[in-house]
Amino acid sequence: MARNGPDELVFLPLGGSNEIGMNFNLYGFGPPDDRKWIVVDMGVTFGDQSTPGVEIILPDPAFIEEHASDILGIVLTHAHEDHIGAVAWLWRRIKAPLYATPFTAFLLREKLREGDLEG
Repeated sequence: MARNGPDELVFLPLGGSNEIGMNFNLYGFGPPDDRKWIVVDMGVTFGDQSTPGVEIILPDPAFIEEHASDILGIVLTHAHEDHIGAVAWLWRRIKAPLYATPFTAFLLREKLREGDLEG
């Protein structure tokens, strides 16, 4: 398969950049027409007085959903909600392999089980 353009390393923050919470960062490598992606974290942030009535805020996965078949995996760096809190809502939309430490994986499984989202 012919690839067009030079290989590029791309950083694309979909959430969490320049803020506390909602970490959802993409790292891509390859030419624009054949780029592979690694997702780092899928977190939430919490509403405050500036968002009345809103308890949880999720990052917008629309861009990476369009490239879901090009995701190599999702790396969860640690078990804080701002790094794993959106997995329950967003994983089914992109369905990539999850990578985490045993402790983070344990807490994520418990979180999914409590929300009847496991499996």
